[in-house]
Amino acid sequence: MTESGQSKNRIRIKFVVFNGIVAALYVVFTAPFANIAYGPIQVRIAEVMTVFPIFSWGMIPGVTLGCFIANLINPGNLGPVDIIGGTLATLIAGILSYFIGKKNKWLGLIPPVLVNGLIVGGYLPFLLVDSSSTVTLEAVLISMLSVAGSEAVLLIVLGIPLMLVMEKTGLKNRLP
Repeated sequence: MTESGQSKNRIRIKFVVFNGIVAALYVVFTAPFANIAYGPIQVRIAEVMTVFPIFSWGMIPGVTLGCFIANLINPGNLGPVDIIGGTLATLIAGILSYFIGKKNKWLGLIPPVLVNGLIVGGYLPFLLVDSSSTVTLEAVLISMLSVAGSEAVLLIVLGIPLMLVMEKTGLKNRLP
């Protein structure tokens, strides 16, 4: 194998390993905290990893896969809407964070807040309501604000320090 071929293999291996670790960590930081990680007030510690796409396109698959697995194994099982909707929200937020973060890393924190607030907050009231109740516009708006607010707090409290550590240590330059 040529040096170029070996180099490409190393890059592929690094990509798979990093994303596997990120996906696994997302699940580890979500599943044990199910009582606060799922529902209208979502405190998903794993969402701190949504800062990774700000620094590297190559981190989007790991964060997205981790979200998919965490939603799939949710003990409260909110079903396919949450599994697909939450995963899609994470993917969209990661892509937007990457492109916005290239211009301004601090603004790259906004997509996870807005996208999760709109998408996840928008469908949660319909999944959490009992069959005898009706979902109101007010309930949907409150859910959207709640999900966005909890995401914003998490990214301010943990995401910003993580970004600063990644910059100070140079970790942001070692991502695939």
